[in-house]
Amino acid sequence: MDAFFASVEQRDEPAYRGKPIVVGGTPEQRGAVAAASYEARKFGIHSALPARIARQRCPHVIFVKPRFEVYREVSQQVRAIFARYTELIEPLSLDEAYLDVTQNLVGERSAIAIAQAIRHEIRHETQLTASAGVSINKFLAKIASGMNKPDGLYVIRPEQAAAFVETLPVDKFHGIGQVTATKMHQLGIHTGVDLKQWPETDLVQKFGKVGRFYYRVARGEDHRPVNPNRIRKSIGAEKSFSPDLETRSQMTTALNNIAQRVGQRVQEQHRGGHTLTLKVKYSNYRQVTRSHTQPQPIRATDDIMTLGQALLHEHIDSQERIRLLGLALSNLEPLPSEVQYVQLALDLNLVQTY
Repeated sequence: MDAFFASVEQRDEPAYRGKPIVVGGTPEQRGAVAAASYEARKFGIHSALPARIARQRCPHVIFVKPRFEVYREVSQQVRAIFARYTELIEPLSLDEAYLDVTQNLVGERSAIAIAQAIRHEIRHETQLTASAGVSINKFLAKIASGMNKPDGLYVIRPEQAAAFVETLPVDKFHGIGQVTATKMHQLGIHTGVDLKQWPETDLVQKFGKVGRFYYRVARGEDHRPVNPNRIRKSIGAEKSFSPDLETRSQMTTALNNIAQRVGQRVQEQHRGGHTLTLKVKYSNYRQVTRSHTQPQPIRATDDIMTLGQALLHEHIDSQERIRLLGLALSNLEPLPSEVQYVQLALDLNLVQTY
């Protein structure tokens, strides 16, 4: 879906149409951007950006409080449309999913025709636009889905796959973040064809187990099936930093923004978790995790933020610079529909897990 939360708000409130709007917390709440309309994106505003910076970049931007119950309803509408065409649907979030239409419910031999039909029905039934990527595997379809946004369709045909990946900058590879891309650049790897020259063993030596994934996708290969029964074991978010974070204030601000993203995803998925894990990667690539588990499920953004800060300040090596921070909730459980999001009294007697 295109700028999903923001597009829903513009659909439902005529005064927002054609205006730069941000869905998420306000600068006064030290919030972060959950979604930005395309009008706001022209000012360099994007998801996870601190709200205060969004206002600096666009002083007349409109901040809108999220309505997750509405977004869930629209998401269910969209998934019902998907289900008319295939049973193999793997949701990634409220606004994105993989579909395998090799064997489909309408007897259509063209995946392109199915993508066009789905986009048409989404527009007709929700008054919203969606973009689609069509290709032979998840990796290529994911990249294709972002090529012609908004309201676009992009196709990578089987005979085009290898050449497409060879010319693609590694920064655009799904699964390669900013820090990894920088490291690749330092090794002389700038495009898919550069990555393709590296033996698998060397990529594993430089990047760990994920090097095997890089080796395959550099050749346009991805054998992961679309899994409609995938059980999510955790809800999290992380961010790499360049330059590294050096001060405690920088670390706290960055972690708060990450907590906002985790809180948003918790509400999207209508779940809570008993364990919160902090992930820290230092500038020397040393990585540590610290966790806290409590009897009551953690679900409110403020609780995630408070507990995340406690883990950070309790366990961080203040003499080291940080290149990556992450937070993840696990030991998940669904929340009853009548649950009220209330502030928990957090037990901050922290327990380390390694």
